[in-house]
Amino acid sequence: MKRTKAPFRADHVGSLLRPKALKEARAQHAKGELHASALAEIEDREIEKIVKKQEDIGLQLATDGEFRRSWWHFDFYRGLEGVELYQSGEGIHFAGVDTKPESVRVIGKVGFNKHIHLDHFRFLKVHTKVTPKMTIPAPSTLHFRQGRQSISKDVYPDIEAYFDDVAVAYQKAIRAFYDAGCRYLQLDDTAWSMICDPKERENSRKRGDDPDRLPAQYARMTNKALDGKPADMVITMHSCRGNFRSTFIASGGYEFVAEQLFGNVNIDGYFLEFDTERAGGFEPLRFVPKGNKCVVLGLVTSKSGMLEKKDDIKRRIDEATKFVELDQLCLSPQCGFASTEEGNVLAEDEQWAKLRMIVEIAEEVWGR
Repeated sequence: MKRTKAPFRADHVGSLLRPKALKEARAQHAKGELHASALAEIEDREIEKIVKKQEDIGLQLATDGEFRRSWWHFDFYRGLEGVELYQSGEGIHFAGVDTKPESVRVIGKVGFNKHIHLDHFRFLKVHTKVTPKMTIPAPSTLHFRQGRQSISKDVYPDIEAYFDDVAVAYQKAIRAFYDAGCRYLQLDDTAWSMICDPKERENSRKRGDDPDRLPAQYARMTNKALDGKPADMVITMHSCRGNFRSTFIASGGYEFVAEQLFGNVNIDGYFLEFDTERAGGFEPLRFVPKGNKCVVLGLVTSKSGMLEKKDDIKRRIDEATKFVELDQLCLSPQCGFASTEEGNVLAEDEQWAKLRMIVEIAEEVWGR
């Protein structure tokens, strides 16, 4: 049966490959050769194009592709009170490649006030005929990879006070996006899935945290952030193991966090990576409660241009129904196509072919 509300049977995580014109404009702006207003005009034009493209291929939602961002997460975090973006000396190490040497740290009380991403959403809403979807990083991601060491102990001698302030900041953010007209908001997260990797749990300990306690702490923080969420607003979470230039950081299935994540977090839907064996099997989905919660199966990879076979995807959807009812399932790519402005290693036409195929499969599985 076709869904009339988010998440949709055919959905996608959010970020899209930056077109050549946009990449060139951002590079010129970084060199001081292009004024910010001229860059904004180019961003506007390119966003209008990809919004129409999403509509034309049959998607019931549209994002702005995160075209105004350099990072999927840092651009939002640095707009919070008490958080600063800084030059870290070294980037985040993925499999064989490193990101720009930037990170964020907490230097004051975390809060939410005015934020440029609200204007970004308003532009999207005006320029689409389908449901405008906004993506922001999840509250837990502000903590996990940076860890306790990145949070001022002078400001937050008690880490629980930090978690509380972050949750309250997100309450305000959710309300602000709602007031701007947002009814479909996605929290992008790396903490929940990365903590399933024993290597990443050890790295967490080195950063001064207890990874065995973090799932329960993240569940409490996320639920507090969702307190007061309007009933007609859908909030989903995308769980990612790392996505930079077609590489990754973590491996391992969701078993370590499944009971907490699916059973105790009051989210409306989960975008989960299942494109390779690295993501584990569907067994953890047995903890997804029956009812209104949706699982968006990330069965189509965003890391390569090779187009999957429809029958293979349908077979895997059928496998997932051993643990979750078909009516609670949807389909998407496993991650965004460009979590950072550099983008994954595939062509734009390959990206659109994958999204078009997802729409076609969804119609064949759940009906038009």
